[in-house]
Amino acid sequence: MLLPVKTAKTTLIAALTAASIAAVPAPALAWGDREQGFVAGIATTVIINEIIKNERRREAAPEVIYLDTPRHTTTSIYRTPAGRAYQSYSLHERKAIQRNLRAWGYYSGRIDGSFGPGTYNAVVSYARDEGYGRSLNSTAGAYGVYDSLIF
Repeated sequence: MLLPVKTAKTTLIAALTAASIAAVPAPALAWGDREQGFVAGIATTVIINEIIKNERRREAAPEVIYLDTPRHTTTSIYRTPAGRAYQSYSLHERKAIQRNLRAWGYYSGRIDGSFGPGTYNAVVSYARDEGYGRSLNSTAGAYGVYDSLIF
């Protein structure tokens, strides 16, 4: 099985670096300590530079999760941690959540205390704007988001 191009490139660079380091000791025995230190410094710089470039490439494209965009899954919004947590609140508390979402411009539906796509999208937008976006991935985090809307 062939290696992907990126892995092959990294392997080639590592092999060339190892070969160049291995080839240095024979002539380097005739050199003094300064010359040997200089060659070792260059080899180290090349290796470290390649590691830094690979790390920067990986950091440049972080994984982005958008909770408010539909995914091609069969999971219903009612079975999400946000949906399960919402249903555990009393009707009065659910209406308070919807009222606050409406007051802050996230919700435009009826204040009926029911959980549907409008409430779900409003909660996701609110959580994202307040920095709680990943909190909706767990039931405990969803409780925290809802409590911030009630209290």
